[in-house]
Amino acid sequence: MINREGPTGAARSAPWGSPLLGPEDEKSTVRRVRVQLLLTVPLLIANLIGIAMVVVLAGFVLPGPTVFTRELLLVNSFFTPLCAALALAVGAVWGTVAGVRSMRWATDPEHVPTPAEQQVAVSAPRWMVLQQALLWTLTLTVLTVVYGVLEPALIPKVALAIGAAAIVVCANSYLIIEFALRPVTARVLAADPHRRRGIGVFGRTMLSWFVGVGVPVALTMTVAVWALADPAVSKARLAVCMLSLGGSALVFGLILMAQVVAATVAPIKGVRQALRRVEKGDLDAEITLYDGTELGELQSGFNTMVHGLRERAMIEDLFGKHVGHDVAMAAIASSQPVLGGTETEAAALFIDIIGSTTMAATLPAPEIVGILNRFFDIVVDEVERHGGLLNKFEGDAALAVFGTPVPLDDLAGSALSCGRAIQRRLRDASDLDAGIGVAAGRVVAGNVGTHNRYEFTVIGDAVNEAARLCELSKQHDERLLTSAITLDAAADSESAHWILGETVTLRGRLKPTQVALPRVSAPADESASAGLGSAEVR
Repeated sequence: MINREGPTGAARSAPWGSPLLGPEDEKSTVRRVRVQLLLTVPLLIANLIGIAMVVVLAGFVLPGPTVFTRELLLVNSFFTPLCAALALAVGAVWGTVAGVRSMRWATDPEHVPTPAEQQVAVSAPRWMVLQQALLWTLTLTVLTVVYGVLEPALIPKVALAIGAAAIVVCANSYLIIEFALRPVTARVLAADPHRRRGIGVFGRTMLSWFVGVGVPVALTMTVAVWALADPAVSKARLAVCMLSLGGSALVFGLILMAQVVAATVAPIKGVRQALRRVEKGDLDAEITLYDGTELGELQSGFNTMVHGLRERAMIEDLFGKHVGHDVAMAAIASSQPVLGGTETEAAALFIDIIGSTTMAATLPAPEIVGILNRFFDIVVDEVERHGGLLNKFEGDAALAVFGTPVPLDDLAGSALSCGRAIQRRLRDASDLDAGIGVAAGRVVAGNVGTHNRYEFTVIGDAVNEAARLCELSKQHDERLLTSAITLDAAADSESAHWILGETVTLRGRLKPTQVALPRVSAPADESASAGLGSAEVR
């Protein structure tokens, strides 16, 4: 199972960029309540702030006749609060409650949203804001008409105050809705990662500038024109207007910019944290895609990149298991592998199970496979531990090479030490018995085959000699033989563990070979040496 945005508790508890949105494994009922609250409460607060903004602008900031008169007492104390309360109630029920109900499917983790459900979720921030704008527009129309009937000079003041507040509230509401619906957006993007939604990073930034700077500046310019056209506007009133509108630009601009920055930074921070995990070798890192803007494409691109890295690592691991890690790395590093080989010094270790024919005839196939797996587990473990390469498996036999493709300081000593280690471990396993032959010399190592199918292999007299010594070792209790030439090529620390034995002519070879056996104990070694004479192995 792939973890989302890291294994730590903090990352799991904030898969959508904020702890306020809850953990990913949260119960569906709790998540629905959470989304409902994150929509209703902030939007209610934003609208209350907008109402307060209208009161301050119309009552104390904008020039013109005062709204606090006896003729307007009934409107101020009853009609206007009733309109505001009604608009808030309709907005809460029509907008947030109905909106969340239409996306009830998002709380079911097993449900895959249909295209129609995806479209509803994608367009939710826009139509919720349009609902807010419609309610504010109706309120502006009704109150402007009512106040205009009672006092026509109040029309520009009321219209400007409500209009400015409506723009601020709608802009803030859009960012609030986008934030609260991130879990829903994540479900949509999980079903269709290429679906885009929202106004984008550029749109968010411009929205913040328009509301935080554009609206106050436009109001300031309007008031300035108003003051020029109306001599009744005093310098004190004009100063109050400038200071109030400048202060609102600072406050609301800061709030909106903070929201925009938070919405921009959250996905980037998630990608940065996941990149750190990848740098440490954790390829299970994956980000929950919850932003449908350009930042969502960044999240999706990261997930695609990590998926490719996982596939590459899997292929490298599988390739390495088939041909050996060193050979695999050399093949991957070479952009254009070529056929052929190079002559080099190497040591070969050939090992073959004794009695495999009888075993195949008397034991069931699953048991034979189990024996072979335990046998090759020992062989591969020791070969890799001694710096060699398990070049190929041949049924119940195997060939390991030392000194190519990765050079070794003491390739002959490494091969001999590996042979002795395998011998000891096979003796401990009472049901495993094998002959081992080790030889060192000049070989040709490289890619053999065709351009579309080849393998790394080692060819040479040392390989043939190792195979023949493996055959001969089955006739000796030590089950391990090497040649005197190989022993001479090894370091003294390793050759001290061996004794020279008989001289034989190995099958298929013209020159005689003096063999060497691992030293067990002095008396045994001497008797073994004395009992060995010259012979020809056919």
